[in-house]
Amino acid sequence: MSDFTSGFWSAYVAILTLLGIAGCAVLLWAQAKVKIVIPEGEEAKPTGHSWDDGLTELNNPMPRWWMWLFYITIVFSIAYLVLYPGLGSFKGKLGWESTGEYQAELKKADQEYGPIFDKYQSQDLKTVAADPHARAIGERLFMTYCAQCHGSDARGNKGYPNLTDKDWLYGGEPAVIKATIMKGRNGVMPPMGAALGSDKDVENVAHYVLNLSGATSDPIKVAFGKEKFTSCVACHGPGGQGNPALGAPNLSDKIWLYGGSADTVVETIRKGRNNTMPAFDEFLGEGKVHLLAAYVWGLSNEKALIPER
Repeated sequence: MSDFTSGFWSAYVAILTLLGIAGCAVLLWAQAKVKIVIPEGEEAKPTGHSWDDGLTELNNPMPRWWMWLFYITIVFSIAYLVLYPGLGSFKGKLGWESTGEYQAELKKADQEYGPIFDKYQSQDLKTVAADPHARAIGERLFMTYCAQCHGSDARGNKGYPNLTDKDWLYGGEPAVIKATIMKGRNGVMPPMGAALGSDKDVENVAHYVLNLSGATSDPIKVAFGKEKFTSCVACHGPGGQGNPALGAPNLSDKIWLYGGSADTVVETIRKGRNNTMPAFDEFLGEGKVHLLAAYVWGLSNEKALIPER
């Protein structure tokens, strides 16, 4: 009811609800007044209603216990509406609300698991990543909140980065990963079609970009594209090796967020890309993010998690 500012809608919903309950009661009462008596020795007669080639309705009287179950349901519904929300904006005598229930569950969970999160939050991220118990907690957090985009194996998907390799748009240090999860990221590749000129120029630059990573490309288009690539140097650098401060990807490796085909690269240059990594600081809190960041860092640093012998 919070979407409606007028009290009319609260009264409207309450009246409809009560009329529905009253209608059920009247219908039951009316049916109870009807007495169907089948003379002794006679069988119930069909009412004329039949379904599914043989399922026939007879004029047997409705069982009394069945009728009383409906009356009990009506009484229960009235008691429920008195105690709990259901009649428009009326909150019920108990004052129960779903948000209050949710907050109570969160408070109980914080009391039970808060000390665990506090324990790990005071530790260095690399130390946390090396703790098997902490990794198990981090993995469960990842499967709950991150697997939908990055996949259950954390190897990503089109538009969602692989978290198991060493390729990081903003850097792969533990503190950077934690900052990314806490505050989120908004990666923008502006559309460069108009800036580069013609579709031919876009295609030439795409082949130059492919050449940077050793992919198959047209040498003639590469030569023409190199000159036009100067429009991209501000973000990706002269050699196309990227800039973690801007989140600009390295174009000289063979790792592609949207795919490395010529058509895909042309599309990216012409139309641009816009990706958002949501912030989890308010939703999860720093304690959970600390464990999650340690787990993510460990995905691409497995050797660092093996204890020395």
